[in-house]
Amino acid sequence: MNQNKKSQDYILLILNCEKYRYKAIKQRETWIPTLSDKIVYYHVLGDPELNEEYIIDDENHILYVRVHDDYNSLPKKVIAAYKAMTQVFNFKYIFKTDDDQNVVTVKFFEVLMHLLNKSFGKENQIHYGGKIVDVRHKYVSQYYKIHPELPQNLIVNQCKYCNGRFYFLSFGAVDTLIEREKQINEEYFEDYAIGYNLPDTFKSNILRLDTDKVFVDFI
Repeated sequence: MNQNKKSQDYILLILNCEKYRYKAIKQRETWIPTLSDKIVYYHVLGDPELNEEYIIDDENHILYVRVHDDYNSLPKKVIAAYKAMTQVFNFKYIFKTDDDQNVVTVKFFEVLMHLLNKSFGKENQIHYGGKIVDVRHKYVSQYYKIHPELPQNLIVNQCKYCNGRFYFLSFGAVDTLIEREKQINEEYFEDYAIGYNLPDTFKSNILRLDTDKVFVDFI
């Protein structure tokens, strides 16, 4: 491990944007204070005018990355955030969720970290987990009907990926994904981009999580 980096086993990244800063504030006023002190968290915002690739505001728990702060840039935002974390921290796992999520099972993170600690460093280590979406046949996405800023001809290829409401990745998985940054930046769906570009070797022992029972959309 790089001795110049901070040691932090678990990192929670929450995708946010300036337009919806109030959502981050709502999370900080509700479930974030229940997080274990073993987890450091950051809301991730995009700012294409940054002079650096990223800036970390530890006091306010914000990670700024040099990408546009819009919906279509989410794959770019998430891989830029992962890249920043590998440069700053020696970590075991990154947890990822969104700014519109409320945690209704407060012990979730403690139970998950216990499972991951038991797996860490073993031959069959868990590298990836969440609610699995199994795309058995490629199709043309209709998601532009919900987000009209998206192109209308986006292909979703056959793969397994974890739904973006919540998923986690090991350091090894993140490090490999950074090597595929260019491919991820060409995608439009953040969760799919991660799962599609993650090699199957990291998916051989996916941890299936019923995240719909843990996370709910803020009303």
